[in-house]
Amino acid sequence: MLRYSFQLALRGLKRNLALTVLTVAAVGVGIGTCMTVLTTLVGMSGNPIPDKSSQLFVPQIDVAGPAARRSSGGPDGAKLPSQLTYRDAVALLKAHRGVRQTAMYEVAQTVNPPGGRPFQVAGRATYADFFTMFEAPFRAGAAWGQQQDDNRENVVVLGAHLAERVFPHRNPVGSTINLNSRDYRIIGVLDTWLLIPHFYDLTGGGFADTEDFYIPFTTAIERQIPTWGGTNCTELPPPGWQGRLNSSCVWIQFWVELPSAAQVRAFRDFLQGYAAQQQQLGRFHWPAEVALHDVTDWLVYSDVVPHEVRVNSLVAIGLLVVCLVNAVGLMLAKFSGRSVELSLRRALGASRRDVYLQCIVETTIVGFLGGLLGLALTAAGLAVLRALLDLGGRDSVSGRLAYLDTQMVVITVIVAIVATMCSGLYPTYRASRIQPAWQLKVQ
Repeated sequence: MLRYSFQLALRGLKRNLALTVLTVAAVGVGIGTCMTVLTTLVGMSGNPIPDKSSQLFVPQIDVAGPAARRSSGGPDGAKLPSQLTYRDAVALLKAHRGVRQTAMYEVAQTVNPPGGRPFQVAGRATYADFFTMFEAPFRAGAAWGQQQDDNRENVVVLGAHLAERVFPHRNPVGSTINLNSRDYRIIGVLDTWLLIPHFYDLTGGGFADTEDFYIPFTTAIERQIPTWGGTNCTELPPPGWQGRLNSSCVWIQFWVELPSAAQVRAFRDFLQGYAAQQQQLGRFHWPAEVALHDVTDWLVYSDVVPHEVRVNSLVAIGLLVVCLVNAVGLMLAKFSGRSVELSLRRALGASRRDVYLQCIVETTIVGFLGGLLGLALTAAGLAVLRALLDLGGRDSVSGRLAYLDTQMVVITVIVAIVATMCSGLYPTYRASRIQPAWQLKVQ
């Protein structure tokens, strides 16, 4: 019966080809517009590290004070600083309250390749725990250890892009690379690592690419390598490198791994006690306010997904609803124009269920065709988006946000079919309730 209904549905679609094309176009335009925006939204709002997002936490300490935060302006002016001062980061590291922990900041260095022109790359000064905490994928070698952190050794882990650029088609582990006229021994190379969003450091935006190299935090501090990321100071820091380290400027990102709820409570209590102690020592002249966020809360707190993207998603969904309403009208007109045909089939012995099945199969085919058209329009819309915004390819974070993956392809087709079937329920019901005697008598 299903096969027979499918054959009848195909014939029905061919009988009034203009209405069929208009219905498919209405569904396709609505699906294409909606899925173009939703693809970007899904990419931006995904969980970057689902295995550990509830175990990784970022602490905040109010070193600026309520008055300074209110006067900073902007929508985030009243929020606590997203980074820590150097002295606070070191104090939390020495406390060892987490299973793993790391302080870090963004740096920039000039690569002096053998036989090539120097070029600048972005990197990160961090601790050995960074790679395990954030599940960094290694292509070759491994991360450095606690000994390299303590001894401030000149070791480096390269990102996949930099390793391929300087050492094409070979394993560079064991070789050296010159950064700012200083040689570093390569001990590891990361595989391609697209972290969406770039949650562990949002100072450069939530959708920056991962770094080209990683060096020990202690080495960077000893070499007096300045931060290349965001720095926020409520007052001018004292002159010199040591003055910056002792200042109230916030420029260090800090993350701690706390696998259990008891450890989270213990760390929060410790953080409150530490801030209260600093207030008693005279650093703060206001109640010491602190906060502790896991990855998911941190992305929401930091407004990683722009408000405009969410508004555009609502507008796109509204357009899809309008297109589906138009599809309902077109299907009503299509089935009403075939009332004689459906009545004749009823008179020859077909039940209402048979007529309903024929119409619902026809609606499903329209939804499938609309989904294919919507898929093509989605791909075209994302291509235009990549061109207008000059986004990179699939190997970059910004480019990956504007590409369809297999999951989104399947979702697009399913959404099209389900949405069309739902919008076709009323026209199908009306078609199946036609009284054959009245229609044939009029004819």
